[in-house]
Amino acid sequence: MNATLSAVDFARQNEPRFLEELKALLRIPSVSTLPEHKNDVRKAAETVAAELKRIGIENVRLIETAGHPLVYGDWLHASGKPTALCYGHYDVQPPDPLDEWTNPPFEPTERNGNLYARGAVDDKGQMYMHVKALESLFKANGGKLPVNVRVLIEGEEEVGGEGVATYLREHGSELKADFALVSDTEMFAPDLPTLCVGLRGMIYTEVEARGASIDLHSGMYGGAAPNPFVALAQIIAQLKDADGRILIPHFYDDVKTPTKAELKAWKSLPFDEEHYRQSEVGSSELTGESGYSVLERTWSRPTLDVHGMPGGFIGAGAKTVIPAKATAKISMRLVPDMQPEKVFAAYKKYVESLAPKGISVTVKMIHSAEAVVMDTDNRFVHAATEALREVFGKDTVFIRSGGSVPIVGDFQKHLGIPTVMMGFGLPDDNLHAPNEKFHLANFYRGIESIIRFFGRLGE
Repeated sequence: MNATLSAVDFARQNEPRFLEELKALLRIPSVSTLPEHKNDVRKAAETVAAELKRIGIENVRLIETAGHPLVYGDWLHASGKPTALCYGHYDVQPPDPLDEWTNPPFEPTERNGNLYARGAVDDKGQMYMHVKALESLFKANGGKLPVNVRVLIEGEEEVGGEGVATYLREHGSELKADFALVSDTEMFAPDLPTLCVGLRGMIYTEVEARGASIDLHSGMYGGAAPNPFVALAQIIAQLKDADGRILIPHFYDDVKTPTKAELKAWKSLPFDEEHYRQSEVGSSELTGESGYSVLERTWSRPTLDVHGMPGGFIGAGAKTVIPAKATAKISMRLVPDMQPEKVFAAYKKYVESLAPKGISVTVKMIHSAEAVVMDTDNRFVHAATEALREVFGKDTVFIRSGGSVPIVGDFQKHLGIPTVMMGFGLPDDNLHAPNEKFHLANFYRGIESIIRFFGRLGE
């Protein structure tokens, strides 16, 4: 453990530099979903690749995909030791609405012990913990690592991760590893070390309703011409009932419930429902299926949500148009053992059956991911909990996440390896929202935790 402790010392001594390097990466507006930022996304990839080369990672290269490039590198000289596949993503969500940011989203700002910027916690800051932990281990071990490492960092996580998924399917043999390390999740509460062991799956869809062949004047044609927006409203209203239960036939057929032990563990977590309602949700009431706790509803129950309905006239003033078409973006979060293809087929059939007279409906799948629940009884999880206990002085809690990290299912499906989801975000870090932040103490503790984790695996 001496080399590990030396690596921890190096990391602590270099915290100011690590932070400045992270700020430089955060200044690159690598918004993967906006074509105008294509060059910025590539610049971020090149910046990460250059840093991996600098610290000692070998075979570093950009892997081109149909979208944004992957960054790959490895160091495979720890004979007889396990191989870690370190995953992260360098792309970020759009920063809108800009007027709700206290500081410009791509000008990292320190405030109250936090670093505010788009991508600070999701996922540049957490991905960079891996890079800085590896640098510290290289420095303390004379240019060597205690374990073998492959690094795979993508630039399309925020738009579905199709590029990395395709690469795993077609070139999985080039990523041979014993486990994956993902830091793209959060701690259950401040100062409480957490491993995420379950993720909901997802299908993201787009429903297009078409009526007339062209936009029409509502005064001349209203009452005779079908209105696609009204049609969508009628369809969406029939997807869920007033109690939050999804009405798609057979939707719940394959839902797997958590074990009694897992439910008991969730009840012991420090969760204040009223604080959650006020501080995280900010609504007058919490909604959802009756008979289930908030954690059950967000971690182990499927959901359906509408995200947007673009189309028609949305400008200032008035324009009395009946649009020829309208769309709605609708997603479903899935739980074990729900299969995305099966759920989508049932959903598509049901939506098409709801189309009003005069309206044709097209239902498209944008992207999907399977739900996963990880086994906690393996050497990698054990080493992770020991490392976290050394850093935080507390036992680790196991939680699920209501979100989806598609790559975790892909690692399980295509590489056959478990994933350790060791995240250091906080529930109020404003992921995908204005004023995204990363608690700086967690940035540094994350680096130290990964150092100790790899050190233990290399013993």
